[in-house]
Amino acid sequence: MMKRTLTKKKIQQTRRLLIRSTNWIGDAIMTTPAVRAIRKNFFNARISILAKPWVAPVFEHSPRVDEIIVYDAKGRHKGIRGIARLSRELKPMGFDAAILLQNAIEAAIIPFLAGIKTRIGFDTDARRLLLTHPVSCTKKIKSIHQTGYYLEMLKGAGLFDDTGKLELFLGETDRNAAEKILKKNGILPVEQVVGINPSATFGPAKQWFPEKYAALADKMIETLGVKIIIFGGPLDRDLGKSIVGMMRNRAVDLCGRTRLGVAMALIDRCRAFVTNDSGLMHVAAALDTPLVAVFGSTNHKTTSPWSEKSRIVRVPVECSPCMKMVCPLGHMQCMKKVSVDMVLGAVKDVM
Repeated sequence: MMKRTLTKKKIQQTRRLLIRSTNWIGDAIMTTPAVRAIRKNFFNARISILAKPWVAPVFEHSPRVDEIIVYDAKGRHKGIRGIARLSRELKPMGFDAAILLQNAIEAAIIPFLAGIKTRIGFDTDARRLLLTHPVSCTKKIKSIHQTGYYLEMLKGAGLFDDTGKLELFLGETDRNAAEKILKKNGILPVEQVVGINPSATFGPAKQWFPEKYAALADKMIETLGVKIIIFGGPLDRDLGKSIVGMMRNRAVDLCGRTRLGVAMALIDRCRAFVTNDSGLMHVAAALDTPLVAVFGSTNHKTTSPWSEKSRIVRVPVECSPCMKMVCPLGHMQCMKKVSVDMVLGAVKDVM
């Protein structure tokens, strides 16, 4: 099949461009080099990004996009009727082209129904016929780090790419809110803060154990003289309380108590960040915060923190990476073999 690429004329004639964002925070951050490259290719276009509500803060202050359109998949855009409604809402906006960073077939159906003439994306999920410029997602592309994965899509469509450097822009309102939280919890501007993120989406197989996070936090307080902040979402409140309850020393538990923009500003304030493979791991990488990531069930080659200031702690076992939500063997040896002292050594290294 003949490969279709965008012509220089088509790029120059594009006045309104829609980017369909990925659906998870970490994935969205790994698309930031691609979003920057899209802006460089379509420098004359007005660029809108279609993102789900929990992902929108990643792009809220980005100079690479002009507008965020919220895809309310749990509300007005839920289900088949919601997709049809969203398509109708997009149609009068007059988009000339759409670039689909999200791979699902639904991501291709929406711009097709919205009548967007040029639709670019990987040919995954049986959606080749819905795209005007399908890009073959080869085995080689699937094996590289995800920052490069999205750039390969652009190259496949005839666009020039960019460096793989992540970026994340913070707002002053969020920075000020973060400083108020630190002050309220007795953390002075001169004091060093280490953040820990004991949670992760996609199941417990990605999560190092709460008792190990508690022991690590105590050791960091006692040997490094730092303050500890525990990060997590609304579903992690019990996890945060559990870790605080197991600690000998005081920690600030912010699980479920900050919006994403403020959490990002707090991570930017951290001297180091210890985390599972998670969205906040990629936040720290994009902000150039020194970080240590504990990996077990997931693939450290494709989703590792894309930062020179990061360290991965993992113990290779025969069954990892299994990419399972729950350990199929029931004993999570890949996580059990990661010791507190291993992680503490990595923290000292990045600090």
